[in-house]
Amino acid sequence: MRISENDMLELIAFTLGDQEFCIEVVSVREIRSWTPATMLPHSPDHVRGVINLRGAVLPVMDLALRLGLAPAEPSQGSVIIVTQIGSQIVGLLVDLVSDIFTISAEEIHPAPDVSKTMDREQIRGMIPMDDRMICFLQLNALFGAIESEAA
Repeated sequence: MRISENDMLELIAFTLGDQEFCIEVVSVREIRSWTPATMLPHSPDHVRGVINLRGAVLPVMDLALRLGLAPAEPSQGSVIIVTQIGSQIVGLLVDLVSDIFTISAEEIHPAPDVSKTMDREQIRGMIPMDDRMICFLQLNALFGAIESEAA
């Protein structure tokens, strides 16, 4: 989706380890507390397994591992952000939801060109806020990669 500099975006920020990331609120269906997942044989390393979401089977992805960070160590404070992109619903395991905020598109800075091509596709940009830097993730790129791995 193309956004113009005048567009306002509502974002939800969360932490993975000591880093902060965000995604668009419009992609979030709900936020729920951590529930241990049932492992699936032969699934990619970043797929923690599945949980029961009101009768539906929800795959849960370790977002830290998916992004090349150290695997998440779920605790009672961990949450699952239930996201929807198109028809696909996936839970994202994160350490903590830290903020919900609105910014204009012009406040998003391009990500520096220091990572692999696939990583750059997953990052929409960087958002400087107060004394911190928030990485704005492109969920479509993450979900597209999941779909191709499942094929």
